Amino acid sequence: MKTRVFALLMAFCMMLVIFGECAVPTMASTQAEIDKLKEQALEITKNKKDLQKEIDRLKAEAKDANTQKELLDKQNDMIREELKNAEEQIEKYEKLIEQTKEELALAEKEEEEQHELFCSRVRAMEENGTVSYWAVLFNASDFTDLLSTLDDVGEIMENDQRIFDEMREIRKSIEEKKATLEQCLVEAEEQRKLLEEKRKELQAKLDESTALIQKISANKEQYLKLLRAEEAEAKSIDAQIRKLQAQLAANGNSAPATKGGYIWPVTTSKKISSPFGSRINPVTGRSETHKGVDIAGVFYSSNVIAAKAGTVIISQYGSSYGNYVVVSHGTGNTTLYAHLSKRSVKVGDTVAQGAVLGVTGSTGNSTGPHLHFEITEGGSRVDPLKYLTGYIKGWS
Repeated sequence: MKTRVFALLMAFCMMLVIFGECAVPTMASTQAEIDKLKEQALEITKNKKDLQKEIDRLKAEAKDANTQKELLDKQNDMIREELKNAEEQIEKYEKLIEQTKEELALAEKEEEEQHELFCSRVRAMEENGTVSYWAVLFNASDFTDLLSTLDDVGEIMENDQRIFDEMREIRKSIEEKKATLEQCLVEAEEQRKLLEEKRKELQAKLDESTALIQKISANKEQYLKLLRAEEAEAKSIDAQIRKLQAQLAANGNSAPATKGGYIWPVTTSKKISSPFGSRINPVTGRSETHKGVDIAGVFYSSNVIAAKAGTVIISQYGSSYGNYVVVSHGTGNTTLYAHLSKRSVKVGDTVAQGAVLGVTGSTGNSTGPHLHFEITEGGSRVDPLKYLTGYIKGWS
């Protein structure tokens, strides 16, 4: 009997001191998602460093500036992946923090209920004059009564021990959740700081890309090489478009082409910095044909949308056009969207008019963020400004 009473007293004492315990929580699924994102972030960082070594090598050799620009574009894509990764981690942490707060509130409510249950037991014993287990035993009238009382005390002790155990587990859970909450708040803040650092890094790299193209443009020999590459790529794209449209038609997936019916491919700007048609290049002094229009004032954040419903037949990176997308609207009728910082569609996607195709940028042969937009009808390029009304003239 003494051993059991002593065990009860020890359990009660332990209940008074266990409130300092702490551990780590459940929520394995959400934490696993965060851990996976962390692994992806490490892999992106590694690849970006490898790419930087190649860029540094090209700089040291002072040649192949066009390849440098292409590598810088790829590096910028990786930084954008890092930005997206950090944003996703922050979102996961915010969900985890909210869930933990809810579970913490429930655990604290349960602790309060268990504490009230124990206090009710004590009050009941006080009202009955049995304020301690010893008093219950000493009130036995004879040995038979003592044995019977021992059994009753044992049941009471077991019930109280159960309450103590439950209170101890609840307190442990509360401390675990508090520790998780604190850890998540710290790591979420670290990701926010990292996000800001990556934004600054991306801007620095974008400035570096722009400076490189300007450097190439200032060198007549390099610029002619750049223009030849652009012309070759344009011819290759034309051939690819004709081939892909023929395949669509053969498969019965190409709707009859209709003229007109286009909307602006961006909604944030109507400023045209370079129109369609012939112009004199200020660097080379020779005449050249601009195959579309350049829409300026879009920076690196405007959504590029389908000017007309159709099927995506090209979505890729090119050294001159950078990230670009071509949408077929029927045989001989296409629209092209170039220099994107991000492509949001893949080949074969059917897009409605106004559907997001990507985000504006300055990839490829570009001295600053803008959208290069082309229209072909009957297999020949036409002036987009024939259809894009209300534009702002931004060229001299």
